[in-house]
Amino acid sequence: MNKHDINQDDYRFKIANREALIGVGLVLFNFVWWYGFAYGLGSRDISEYSYIFGLPAWFFYSCVLGFIVMVVLISIVMKLFFTDMLLEDEEN
Repeated sequence: MNKHDINQDDYRFKIANREALIGVGLVLFNFVWWYGFAYGLGSRDISEYSYIFGLPAWFFYSCVLGFIVMVVLISIVMKLFFTDMLLEDEEN
């Protein structure tokens, strides 16, 4: 099969495009979360840092808590918005 044999009206393209956009949205959210905490809290003078579990607060919120938030968000999105579908051609 070559690229000219692909039917662009196939419902699977719409699902894949929607899921790709959701994935891009999650990546952008993750970056904004990480950047906001890492550079928002981390741009202070070191003497002003606060610590959580022995880690600087900016690192804890951006990397540790950010990871946990993303795992939970991705799990929710996978259950609610992603569709399990066959990728092989259906035979008529």
